[in-house]
Amino acid sequence: MYDHNRIKNHVKGVESSSYELFGAHLEDGGVYFSVYAPAASKVCLIADFDGWNGIPMDRDFFGVWSIFVEGIGEGVHYKYRVYSADGKSVDKADPFGFYSEVRPDTASIVYDLGRYGWRDDEWIENRGKNYNDPLNIYEVHLGTWKIKEGFEGDDKFYRYEELKTTLIPYIRDMGYTHIEFMPLCEYPFDGSWGYQGTGYFAPTSRYGEPRYLMDLIDTCHINGIGVILDFVPVHFATDEHGLALFDGSCLYESDIPQMRESPWGSLKFDYSKPHVHSFVRSAINFWINYYHFDGIRFDAVAYMMNPDGTPNTPEYDCGVWFLKNSLYTLGAYHPDVMFIAEDAACHTKDTAPVIYGGLGFDYLWNFGWSSETLSYITSPYGMRTQNHELMTYPMFYFNQGLFMLTLSHDDVSNGKGSIMTNVYGRSQEEKFANLRAYYTFQMTHPGKKMNFMGNELAEFMEWSSDQPLGWNLLTYPNHDSFNEYIKALNRLYLREPALYAQDYNLQAFSWVDLQNAQNNIFAYRREDFESAPLFVVLNFSPYEKEYWLAVGFDSPFREIINSDDKKYGGSGLKNYALKTHDGYLQMKLAPLSAVILKPCAEDEMDAPPEGEDEKKAK
Repeated sequence: MYDHNRIKNHVKGVESSSYELFGAHLEDGGVYFSVYAPAASKVCLIADFDGWNGIPMDRDFFGVWSIFVEGIGEGVHYKYRVYSADGKSVDKADPFGFYSEVRPDTASIVYDLGRYGWRDDEWIENRGKNYNDPLNIYEVHLGTWKIKEGFEGDDKFYRYEELKTTLIPYIRDMGYTHIEFMPLCEYPFDGSWGYQGTGYFAPTSRYGEPRYLMDLIDTCHINGIGVILDFVPVHFATDEHGLALFDGSCLYESDIPQMRESPWGSLKFDYSKPHVHSFVRSAINFWINYYHFDGIRFDAVAYMMNPDGTPNTPEYDCGVWFLKNSLYTLGAYHPDVMFIAEDAACHTKDTAPVIYGGLGFDYLWNFGWSSETLSYITSPYGMRTQNHELMTYPMFYFNQGLFMLTLSHDDVSNGKGSIMTNVYGRSQEEKFANLRAYYTFQMTHPGKKMNFMGNELAEFMEWSSDQPLGWNLLTYPNHDSFNEYIKALNRLYLREPALYAQDYNLQAFSWVDLQNAQNNIFAYRREDFESAPLFVVLNFSPYEKEYWLAVGFDSPFREIINSDDKKYGGSGLKNYALKTHDGYLQMKLAPLSAVILKPCAEDEMDAPPEGEDEKKAK
């Protein structure tokens, strides 16, 4: 197991599979333990098989402590008792441990990751970065998506193996293409949502054993669902058993106090230390190799690039170097895996390849789009005319990166309230109508999509890690109809290549009605150059409108979805037998509605219901 050259590479910061060198590894006749603690004066292995008494470990030149213990195997609980230079000791979980005790217990557990037999070869062979394929992500916090009624404590959580029969069928039925799990690296405090970790190589044991997480991901793949991991490369928990002051020195954090603490009360990784590069890059590589994740979302990237996360301070060269080096290296290892940045805030080439001076991400969350458009739909009708550009401005910088349109947990937590609560409306019916039009805008706007769980329910409650989603909302007609509309939008997105195949080709998008601020109307065209174009018309005013849509050619048209349809909770205003006149379509737009139209053959036109023509004549 000991490999001098590779340990040297770890210390130099160029190793990408350090999990093969450190941690607890099953070998013939026993287990080999290894930990990097260069400032420690002594390290002992303490474990349940020895009554936690402590067995001294051997140190090498680099500060790696190791020991082979015969006669033990999987399931052994262990820690490292690390003595600092002044002789004081702290019991630490294994930084490279593959499995942990359920919090509040903190021991690492010897685990054989090779026992699971994967069945997703076909999926892995055919997956890609989805630039020209549909990508519609459902963001999930496993502990609150659903809970078991009548159970308390950890017993209320659905376990990895149980989610196969609950979460996966729901995702398939709703028409999402991918799941994004909020952080699953082991973490001690539920209220951190997983963003303050202690075990970067161990999936949280709250929901079960590692092999059952593997099986969950495997089953997703077999069912045609991709899986993305939210990963935290910026900061880690301060808990004593974790990485903080690991060997009595600031091994993973900065030696400079003002560079050490994050805005979240945690400790920041110090990327001026080469071994930190090896540690974090290896963790990313580990989740892809061992758990077959199809994408990694990097949390809080802005703080890796600037100390305060804004352009107000000089760029942090070490963090930028880590991103470029790691994304280039991991991209070469995994050319079919997506690397997604939450937000780089102050870098102009986030999604450009490293060889062209970029950071190397495949996608970037568009915080500008979410903040601006949410401001629009939460504004009263009288202010929407002056706020018109909030909806149109994102397209003016859209060519600066490969953007993803996200309505994430950040938009519905920490005092922000839910989207349903904040959207403007003088009645509940108006709020639902606004929401249906808004989500149509998201799903038809260029860029890949992501929504946080509960958005599809029109959840009233702000999301909290202390409570599950309000699934009882679906017993109410308005919420059930809204959920059906989101399902219909998702499925329409999958059916229509014009909505995804040329997302990042500016020639495939054009405004048809850009400056109709007085009427609060937006219209645009989407196409993929192989099938018929789609036209989207949005009326964000509370009034019915007579509208002429400039399509530029003569053809019959049909509505392929209308947010005002009665089955989605609308009033039922629909346009039938649509034909162009000199390149224009005459339409009626329901208040607060969205319509998507498509050219069709004469025999595909929607005929008015029986008696509709007579009603119009009268």
